[in-house]
Amino acid sequence: MTKTSNDNDVWIHCSNSAVRRAARQLGQLYGEVLDASDLRSTQFTLLSQIAASGEPTLKSLAGAMVMDLSALGHTLKPLLRDGMVEMLPDPHDKRVKRVRLTPEGEARRGELMSAWRDAQDRFDRLLGKEKSAEFRRTLAFIGSREFAEAFAKAGNKA
Repeated sequence: MTKTSNDNDVWIHCSNSAVRRAARQLGQLYGEVLDASDLRSTQFTLLSQIAASGEPTLKSLAGAMVMDLSALGHTLKPLLRDGMVEMLPDPHDKRVKRVRLTPEGEARRGELMSAWRDAQDRFDRLLGKEKSAEFRRTLAFIGSREFAEAFAKAGNKA
């Protein structure tokens, strides 16, 4: 790999800045590959998470996406409007809302899967399959509740 930064760049010293910078770039790159669709890559990810979860509650979906309920509602709004997802009450607790893909949402997600696979294959080729898999495992850990709790506890040590 070639050097793309110098020692004065903030992302060389700050994990948060490095991850945010990389996430913006990856979002742009994957977005360009998915560009044939009117869906943003965040919406594709949300459709994929809903598909993987079945009919998640809004709270569990927000937790999986590491979003607050307000941000989730904002992201869901165009998907609801366009008929790709629907909200339904929980059968055991009518106060709890669940979300599921509609047939239209399943079809749209299916249409985008080959473009997403292309983007993912490019990433894997550039980083290497093993390094790419390890990178995702590391990011999954950083995005976990376990990491958040450990991070908070680490700040409480004197």
